[in-house]
Amino acid sequence: MSAKPHAPETSFRDPKGPTEWDAIPWSEVKKKVARLQMRIAKATREGKHRKAASLSWILTHSYYAKLLAVKRVTTNKGKNTAGVDGVVWRTSTQKMKAVESLNRHGYKPLPLKRHYIPKKNGKKRPLGIPIMRDRTMQAVHTLALKPIAETLADPNSYGFRDKRSCHDAIQQVYNALAKSYSAQWILEGDIKSCFDQISHEWLLENIPMDKKILKTWLKAGYLEEGKLFPTTEGTPQGGIASPTLANMTLDGLEKTFYGPNKRNRQLVNVIRFADDFVATGRTKEFLENKALPATKTFLDPRGLKLSDEKTLITNINDGFDFLGFNIRKYKGKLLIKPSKKAVKSLLEKVRETIKSMRGAKPEVLIAKLNPIIRGWVNYHKHVVAKKTFSYVDWQIDKMLQGWAKRRHPTKSRRWIRNKYFPKIELIGSTLVARVEIGKGVYQKFALVKASWTSIQRHIKVKQDANPFDSEYKAYFKERRRQGKLAWTIGPLDRQSAFACAEG
Repeated sequence: MSAKPHAPETSFRDPKGPTEWDAIPWSEVKKKVARLQMRIAKATREGKHRKAASLSWILTHSYYAKLLAVKRVTTNKGKNTAGVDGVVWRTSTQKMKAVESLNRHGYKPLPLKRHYIPKKNGKKRPLGIPIMRDRTMQAVHTLALKPIAETLADPNSYGFRDKRSCHDAIQQVYNALAKSYSAQWILEGDIKSCFDQISHEWLLENIPMDKKILKTWLKAGYLEEGKLFPTTEGTPQGGIASPTLANMTLDGLEKTFYGPNKRNRQLVNVIRFADDFVATGRTKEFLENKALPATKTFLDPRGLKLSDEKTLITNINDGFDFLGFNIRKYKGKLLIKPSKKAVKSLLEKVRETIKSMRGAKPEVLIAKLNPIIRGWVNYHKHVVAKKTFSYVDWQIDKMLQGWAKRRHPTKSRRWIRNKYFPKIELIGSTLVARVEIGKGVYQKFALVKASWTSIQRHIKVKQDANPFDSEYKAYFKERRRQGKLAWTIGPLDRQSAFACAEG
């Protein structure tokens, strides 16, 4: 979608709108932006691409979209991370000035600040951090690009998409492999350095957005140790628009596998989460001789390649790992469990936390460990995980007993157990801290145990559900309501005994 040279440079600001940040009616702002997004999605769905382009132009110049973009950038996790200019927006005045500065005319992004984060394999992943203004411009254009991306997306793509999650992808894997007549062979695909190697030429030719703006982002370069380096390929990890651009680059992969006949005899299913995907097939030969070459042909013009190390063909009876879960058939029955790597990663994190807090008070250690354990358990509670949760509890108990013994090397096991691991009604035995919260009033704080959480099956999102389609508005509202209900009265019932008052 190219820019319209005759269009006036205007922000479409409501003259009666708020001039103070704290007075902004955010619900109204979101409604106005959502209304335009739904119109963009409808035009795309009907094949009216010129109309979708015109509506996208209006949205990216909308005062309300700019307000929403500034709000996103100043409230997300990176709100205190500055780019190369060292500027962050904290005050209401700064935020309102930022809204006024978001004009296309004369816009030129600054280079990215290069930062590295460690990966599990010991390597480092490069991040490109834009300045606040560039992040906000990306957020504005992403608001217009997302309705198009969602409408054109592969049905079984689940990463970096609104209202979809890892659990939806895992449930789709179950649907594809659980039956007795399901495919027996799986292609585990991993795209090598996906974000860093996407072809700029392909993006500029195929992404339906303002080409001038897109090109300035892609060619901004990055600063590392005071030196400016050009960017000749890739879309930077750290940019707000990057996940949407990467998803749109990989959309169409499913059709490549299916070929002209989706319901073919090879039992093909493709499930993708960001740049990781699995594809099923009836025979190993089909995946080796047809599916794998077709994938490489699809990726080549996009500047992408499969990772030779991580791309494997596996039999379902041997099992494979995907998104932190292990999927395998045992005597013909498909079971999905937390992967050994995921369990090991959790226990290592807990071990390092306990080791770093040898001298900490029990209540401080509990406050540090509870979010770690609860977050991991909530992620894995939708699969066959009860035995795994009990194993995790046993391992953590052993670590904590060692921690308590180091604090009191001369005390007996019974003394340590009575002081730190008493049995409490409804809870059982766990690490407990007794803290005085008032004169003569004490409260017990208990460590969360993984086995307290009951298994809860996840209901997969409908394959064709689009959050920018008014037809699915009630559907997503009901899913959100059910999700909140499950969180408040669901598997963590025993946490009602998490804090037990004691006189």
